[in-house]
Amino acid sequence: MTKQTYASVTGKLSTQIAIASFGIGTLLFLLHQLFPKEEIIFVSGFFFVLIALFVNGVVLLNLIHHFIFFRDHREYFGIKILLVMANLPIAALFFYITINSINLFTF
Repeated sequence: MTKQTYASVTGKLSTQIAIASFGIGTLLFLLHQLFPKEEIIFVSGFFFVLIALFVNGVVLLNLIHHFIFFRDHREYFGIKILLVMANLPIAALFFYITINSINLFTF
C-alpha cells in the first residue's frame, strides 16, 4: 500500500471527524455556558455526545484495525489514534463543568 493510498483510506476522514467533533462540541458547550436556561441546548448537546461517541468509536476501531494489520505504517495510524482520542479529556472536562454548573447531582 502506497503512502498516498493509506493516507486516503482513513487518515483524512478520521482527522476531519475529530476536528468536527471538537468544534461542534465546543460550540454547544459555549452556547450552554452563555444560555444556561435554554433546555434545547442541553438536550442537543446530550444527543450530540451520544452520536459523537458512536462515530468516534467506529473511527477509532477502524484506526486500531489498520494499526494492527498495516505494520509498515504504524506511526501514521498511531498519530491518528491519538488525535481521535484527544477529544476524550476535553469532553470529560466539558461534562464536568456542565454538570457542576447545573447542580445536577446535588441534593
